[in-house]
Amino acid sequence: MQSFPLVYLKPNRDEAVRRFHPWVFSGAIARIKGQPTDGEIVEVCDSRGQYLATGHYHNGNIAVKLFSFEQVVPNVEFWKQKLQKALVVRQQLFARQWENETTQTNSYRLVHGEGDGLPGLIIDFYDGVLVIQTHSIGMFRVIEELAEALRELYGSSLKAIYNKSADTLPEEFAKSTQNGYLVGACPVPHPVKENGHTFLIDWETGQKTGFFLDQRDNRRLLGQYAKGKTVLNAFCYSGGFSIYALVEGAEAVDSVDASKKAIELTDRNVAANFGEATHHHSYAEDVMKFLKETTGTYDLMILDPPAYAKSMSARHRAVQGYKRLNAEGIKHLKPNGILFTFSCSQVVDRELFYNTIVAAAIEAGRQVRVLHQITQPADHPVNLFHPEGSYLKGLVLWVE
Repeated sequence: MQSFPLVYLKPNRDEAVRRFHPWVFSGAIARIKGQPTDGEIVEVCDSRGQYLATGHYHNGNIAVKLFSFEQVVPNVEFWKQKLQKALVVRQQLFARQWENETTQTNSYRLVHGEGDGLPGLIIDFYDGVLVIQTHSIGMFRVIEELAEALRELYGSSLKAIYNKSADTLPEEFAKSTQNGYLVGACPVPHPVKENGHTFLIDWETGQKTGFFLDQRDNRRLLGQYAKGKTVLNAFCYSGGFSIYALVEGAEAVDSVDASKKAIELTDRNVAANFGEATHHHSYAEDVMKFLKETTGTYDLMILDPPAYAKSMSARHRAVQGYKRLNAEGIKHLKPNGILFTFSCSQVVDRELFYNTIVAAAIEAGRQVRVLHQITQPADHPVNLFHPEGSYLKGLVLWVE
């Protein structure tokens, strides 16, 4: 068995690891045998030296991210077995959509970090192309092994593997990295299907891995309410909600995003599905500015902003931002209008987000019912022992 640096925990600080929580915080560490560098594999032991888990070390608040609770040699075969387990879950999730020749959905998240026992790793599949984002130096250091394991798993069905980690790694480390293909190549934009709708994906210049797969189920739910409605899709990015609303017979759809690039993606996706859609209009504007200046009202509205807070220190400011945004949005809903509102800020939990929307409704002076409480889809699983992985919160509201 290969030997690794050893991280010894303080007495009575091993309970979380024994309950399979995948993080070891620096404050729980008593001492380290060896001098691990950022991203190096280490073994974690209790205060008596008993083995607990294996993970990637980082000199920070979260000192070790654990990927195994058994002593292992992390080689290509090890990573292949971990990825195989993730793939089996997706094969089960999408079996009914893949069992006939007309595939309705050919894009999905293969690996969702801690939810798949692989902290610091995101892998999305876009009809034969895998896009990898490593959020830890440790996962980046084994990216070639991951690519080899993925090539073996997918075989001839794999067109390319693209590494898009330069923007997700710690800043100093990221300076020495660049995005690019690890296996093969594929031109962008790359068309994929989601619930039968066409989307053009650009993982090279688009946000995240190129598309927000985590809203798949929520887009489909929105479609059930869209027929005959006037719709505002705020923070539209590439127009996912707009496409579903148009497909299901919305009377008119306005898509708004501050990014001109996002509006270009939206217009391109509308054209891919409809050619010219005269009942769709897009606006490259700040959403709050648009809401405050418009005199229009809507039957159906989507408020899906980017994360307002990425740390606890920014949480209060984020909550105030969500409150202002939703209060303004509610004011622009017609009587008996419907609001889909979301937060993807991990530090704003479900209860806090709910209470923030309550405050927004009070400020707007409207009576509101909750129709649905929604979250991320099953291919973005949450590790039972890591509730922090439940990041996407959503409410569907009926506004009188």
